[in-house]
Amino acid sequence: MGATAVGGDAGAVGRPDGRALAAAAVTVVLWASSFIAIRSSAADFGPGALALGRLVVASVVMSALLLARRGGFPPREAWPGILTSGVLWFGAYMVALNWGERHVDAGTASLVVNVGPILMALLGGWLLKEGFPPKLMAGMAVSFAGAVVVGLSMSGGGTSSLVGVLLCLFAALAYAVGVVLQKPTLKHATPMQVTTFGALAGAVACLPFAGQLVSQVSRAPVSATLQMVYLGVFPTALAFTTWAYAVSRTTVGKMGATTYAVPVIVVFLSWLFLGEIPGWLTLLGGLLCLSGVAVSRMRGKAQTQAQVPEGAQEGCAGARAEVSAESAQRTAG
Repeated sequence: MGATAVGGDAGAVGRPDGRALAAAAVTVVLWASSFIAIRSSAADFGPGALALGRLVVASVVMSALLLARRGGFPPREAWPGILTSGVLWFGAYMVALNWGERHVDAGTASLVVNVGPILMALLGGWLLKEGFPPKLMAGMAVSFAGAVVVGLSMSGGGTSSLVGVLLCLFAALAYAVGVVLQKPTLKHATPMQVTTFGALAGAVACLPFAGQLVSQVSRAPVSATLQMVYLGVFPTALAFTTWAYAVSRTTVGKMGATTYAVPVIVVFLSWLFLGEIPGWLTLLGGLLCLSGVAVSRMRGKAQTQAQVPEGAQEGCAGARAEVSAESAQRTAG
């Protein structure tokens, strides 16, 4: 774990944290796997029913873990952010994305949803005062170009309906706003509390689909139901917790840029589990996505110098002055 600079949170955000990077990696891999599970179970569950089932499973798992660890309830200050981010990100995002992918091909859906990290960085820079670092903006531009290439290469010449595009765009907006609202909430509550009660809020918002879920579970094959359970346990309960931990220790913009690695992993998993062999154009787009993530997480000299505590800088300056004075005295002598 990186050393903490003066200011606590600033130090955690400024310097690389090995645990935060590991948490981000777990999040990216599990979120990528969710695309495979959603595609496999979409024929048996409707968009709202799949979202509700996933959130119910996640809520049960997270509530049990929270009780086992005696996590307790979040303080009053955390509830507005938990409820709003839960309804938007856990609820609206999942339903809109599941619904949108019924109207557009996978390539177009991934392209439109990848607007989310850009909106996230812009909202984080504006509302959370995280600023707009040039390397972050450059990295996101490269990654978005890669996402465009991946989306076009996977579109297969299919037609895209306006309704599907708008649904995916709404999903991206809900995703970005939910993340930005979650960030200040993590100052008052733990990542597990935020994830648990956020999933519960999303599940409550999806209750209108309860009748559809009950009806479809009774007819769905066991494999589809197990995929829904997988979505609730791993890409939701685990991945959203690791995301909350990581975003509490870095900026929203950098975490958003990291998610551009998701399409690359989706391509690999599609080849591994679905037998979909990516073309050279898809691989090129994936390389651009990863390159953009690398650029966005680079640190410049100015940032490194800014992380040195002011007292240490003054101490170094004083030491240099003393050495210069001693050298001058010896020369004069």
